[in-house]
Amino acid sequence: MNDIRRTILWVVFGFSMVLLWDQWQIYNGHKATFFPTPAVKTEASPASVPNAANVPPAASVPAAQAASAQQAVPGNAPVATAAAREFIDVETDVLKLRLDSEGGSLLRAELLKHVDVHRAGQPVVLLDESRERVYLAQSGLIPSAGAPALPTHKTPMTLTSPERRLADGAKELKLRFESAPVNGVKLVKTFILRRGAYDISVEHEIINQGSAAVSPQLYVQLVRDGNKPEGESSFYSTFTGPAVYTNAKKYQKVEFSDIEKNKVDIEKQAQEGYVAMVQHYFASAWWLPNNLQRDIFARKIDNNLYAVGMIAPLPAIEPGKSHVLPAHLFVGPQEEHNLEALYPGLELVKDYGWLTILAKPLFWLLDQLNHQLHNWGWSIVALVFLLKIAFYWLNAQAYRSMGKMKAINPRIMEMRERLKDNPQQMQMEMMKIYREEKVNPMGGCLPIAIQIPVFIALYWVLLSTVEMRNAPWIGWVHDLAAPDPLFILPVLMTLSTMLQTWLNPTPPDPIQAKMMWIMPLAFSVMFFFFPAGLVLYWLTNNILSIAQQWVINKQLGVLK
Repeated sequence: MNDIRRTILWVVFGFSMVLLWDQWQIYNGHKATFFPTPAVKTEASPASVPNAANVPPAASVPAAQAASAQQAVPGNAPVATAAAREFIDVETDVLKLRLDSEGGSLLRAELLKHVDVHRAGQPVVLLDESRERVYLAQSGLIPSAGAPALPTHKTPMTLTSPERRLADGAKELKLRFESAPVNGVKLVKTFILRRGAYDISVEHEIINQGSAAVSPQLYVQLVRDGNKPEGESSFYSTFTGPAVYTNAKKYQKVEFSDIEKNKVDIEKQAQEGYVAMVQHYFASAWWLPNNLQRDIFARKIDNNLYAVGMIAPLPAIEPGKSHVLPAHLFVGPQEEHNLEALYPGLELVKDYGWLTILAKPLFWLLDQLNHQLHNWGWSIVALVFLLKIAFYWLNAQAYRSMGKMKAINPRIMEMRERLKDNPQQMQMEMMKIYREEKVNPMGGCLPIAIQIPVFIALYWVLLSTVEMRNAPWIGWVHDLAAPDPLFILPVLMTLSTMLQTWLNPTPPDPIQAKMMWIMPLAFSVMFFFFPAGLVLYWLTNNILSIAQQWVINKQLGVLK
């Protein structure tokens, strides 16, 4: 039995070291030694996006719509020339946007209230079209089967509204783009930006100036390269990629690799929901009115470029008539309260994984504490303190069990030495000692195991909360979402872990005893690269655990 346990522990230890070494290689800009990943294109030039790339293909829609989808290829519609193309910069109190007269697409979005931690003094750039990144929001029309082409996101448009900046005291800013008629159909896009808001209303007015009725379909989509955001940590993983939400299947993430392998498993049709592009702390999303049938797609459109979007059929529009379909575009931070107010389920882009049911109330409590303390760092300390109080008696039971194990450890060690040549007798004697001293070897594990999901959920809360970005704590910690610049917290974390190891009972097996000291040291390396807020959480938890365990060990007479 001891040999099996020893083997398992060595396997776990060895595999952990392999993973740590691989991540260290990646962190320092080298290729992974043991688990290399396919090379990812680091630049996505806008010039590489073909005219037809960003329009939903026939495979993205039902068979009855295949022909019409093929006709949506911008190559069949008027394409803007370089001279006609204009870039329009607009600004509100929270957003600075760049819109394109070619299709009225959104090419760039700067979040003015969020500082880029990699470029001092510069705002976070979420959407962009540059040599380093492609991340766009687009919309346009698809004709019905057999009908001529209609305005798409490649059709030249004209800005007819003069305002380009939200005026002082004004609550909203409107931008109106009009296309020339394409086969008798004119598309008017009106962007409505509101003060303090990251969501944008985009009204699509389809005007039939032709001589026959038309039955167009509206598509909205987000296009992004498959690269990770700049500065993404190698020591913890967050999701980057498309996501879909519907009432039936709820929140569905789509890995870029699944799109590559044509293994996308999402609900393809719905009458509600949204599509999104998600990354650490920030997201973009399109949604349409509820009770409107739409087809949903996620696909690759070019080398390292991917799209997620929706296609919604519109009612027939008679000659001389028009139809308006509103859409909503969100481009901003994953602030949970704001997302909840915008659209049901939109807050799920702040991804807590399978522990959402625990993470959401933990974030609520953390947020309430911050309203009182006005400091996210002290709020983390207070939250861990409250959790320790809630689990006090459960922890006490575990620490008493471990204290008793530590107390009888000399007796166990003497017995093992005496019976080292008789493993069977050794096991029998060990169980006899446990019975006589009324010690359960697993008594210290179960109470702690029950708490593990809570503390993992809190880990994800701290890792996902955008409010931690650029939030100071004390002194040298100016950003709880960045690693400690002086490594003071990680060093204290390592020391506290070693002290905890000393307080715990030493395993009878010498190899297991050595691993008890080596493993904490090995894993402490990662804390030097974790966000300061996460390290503060673990450090606070360790200190409170040590204090409780110390008191119980003194009561049991383990510490003299």
